[in-house]
Amino acid sequence: MRARRTGTLSAGAKILLILFPIAAALLALGIGRMTVPPKEFFHAVANLFGGRYDVSLQTEKVLWTFRLPRVLLALLVGAGLSVAGCAFQSLFSNPLATPDTLGVASGASFGAALGILMGLGMAGIQLTALVFGAAAVALTYAAGSGRGRGMNTMVLAGIMIGSLFTALVSLVKFTADAESQLPEITYFLMGSLNGRGFSTLALGAPPIIIGIIVLWLLRWRMNLLPLSDDEARASGTNITALRAVTVICATAITASCVSMCGQVGWVGLLVPHACRMKFGSNHLSLLPASVCVGAGFMVIVDTVARSVTASEIPISVLTAIIGAPFFIVLMRRTGGWQL
Repeated sequence: MRARRTGTLSAGAKILLILFPIAAALLALGIGRMTVPPKEFFHAVANLFGGRYDVSLQTEKVLWTFRLPRVLLALLVGAGLSVAGCAFQSLFSNPLATPDTLGVASGASFGAALGILMGLGMAGIQLTALVFGAAAVALTYAAGSGRGRGMNTMVLAGIMIGSLFTALVSLVKFTADAESQLPEITYFLMGSLNGRGFSTLALGAPPIIIGIIVLWLLRWRMNLLPLSDDEARASGTNITALRAVTVICATAITASCVSMCGQVGWVGLLVPHACRMKFGSNHLSLLPASVCVGAGFMVIVDTVARSVTASEIPISVLTAIIGAPFFIVLMRRTGGWQL
């Protein structure tokens, strides 16, 4: 089934999409192993703006020190991975493209694992992840670009470079201390938002926010990405520059997400895919929908991960458990989509 190329979102759809991540975030702040009643939650919010309600210090610490940065991180990561997946699916005209199509997530994972092996702090781990994520994409471009080579060659190069960095991650695990470093590396790469504070956001949020803003501003031009070079040039657009900006933004977003919370699968595949089926393939609608749905979806998944059991469930496990059946049902009901 060919995806609908609708124009802009209706007013009702816009309101629902905006309210979805906001409602999910507000609910997530009150839900957890320590449940905060709605009345006490609103009193704590009022106290931030000069209110004088009686709220315990423990409640305020749980809300604003532990849960708020985690909820903000979930919003950023969900929105970022969804936008990156949306961009790569259009860039490569492939519904199975993910944020790791060019190997960026594998490279960032190796950087994070290497940072843990070297005993670096969270800031150091984030920096090494960002550096190696960018290095992976640079290697992919070097291997897959050249005269007469198309986007399919780039995808194959990304698969090879991704496999290389996956092997390097295994090598780091092999050399890591089995008592301390190996469990930390394994748990980090399985995806978790646990223990992330505002200092983590300060370093990782800017690449995600800037990348989303740039792609948002270019969303009307992103409809040209699936076209051939000749068709795109006929529209007067510098398709080479557009593709380069798209890759840079999606790479920065993905590397930053991995640097903060490890690999989180399915979000960058499932959310833009579902949004494309529901709202059409016009990026004027598709990109905003991916941002809102991805942000809300990630908040919900993270809330479930930290609430349903005494020990936190890795994010990637939950996204796969939720994503795979939903994706199968979605495909069977719609018959898929074409760009």
